[in-house]
Amino acid sequence: MPLYQAIVLAIVQGLTEFLPISSSAHLATIPAIMHWNDPGLGFDIALHVGTLVAILIFFFRDWVQVIANGLGFAYRGTQPGENSRALLWFLIIGTIPGAIVGAAFNKYAEHDLRNLYIIGTMMILIGIVMWIADRAAQRKTEMDQITWTDALTVGVLQALAIVPGTSRSGITISAGRFRQLDREIATKFSFLLSAPIIAGAAFKDVLDLRKEGLPPQMRLPWIVGIVVSAIVGIFVIAFFLKYLRRHTLDFFVWYRIAFGIIVIALAAFFRIGG
Repeated sequence: MPLYQAIVLAIVQGLTEFLPISSSAHLATIPAIMHWNDPGLGFDIALHVGTLVAILIFFFRDWVQVIANGLGFAYRGTQPGENSRALLWFLIIGTIPGAIVGAAFNKYAEHDLRNLYIIGTMMILIGIVMWIADRAAQRKTEMDQITWTDALTVGVLQALAIVPGTSRSGITISAGRFRQLDREIATKFSFLLSAPIIAGAAFKDVLDLRKEGLPPQMRLPWIVGIVVSAIVGIFVIAFFLKYLRRHTLDFFVWYRIAFGIIVIALAAFFRIGG
């Protein structure tokens, strides 16, 4: 795998994993358009690890606080509105549906559903869902206002992210907005909730990779994939949370719809990845 391809795909991963525009859609479409070879399982792991590192670094203080509060320890840095002892357990219960669906249907999703017609359609459909969800009231403005029902709703809908083109952040932020979380809190909960799923997927892929090993020529692209996607991911998380304090999701809705139409057109008229 040429190093420039690793850099491009890592940048794309860092951008699209956290923005609600679907990393799977972009990582499937861009290599198809550019006629690049499939980078393989090893590079997929690097991208997963990179985005996981971004979440863990950016939300390090939050993770310490969530775990400490969840286990009943007082955390010195806790601020008003953050002292929810239940948040750790909300994240656990929200992770279960996605973990079950991922374990059962991951192979099917990676092959049978990795089709540009499906990707384009899901880009458009979830874009419409995001537009509707973003019109909901914003009555919950603190993390400690999240309930069991909120966590389970977001977790169940996160399971849909297994379908390429859905976007984990897109569907989980939408679920949070339907439950009347404000945009920033819905997004923060979405990112925290994504960490266990991404970690689980990376761990499973590592076990699969052990059977065949990482080719020597992939070692440098692997390292570059982790580092670049992590750095880009950290900046994107910071940007997106700040952006949502003053803006709606409309830009990303229209981007999804336009990108979905382009993807379907490429598959239909140019026979690319269809």
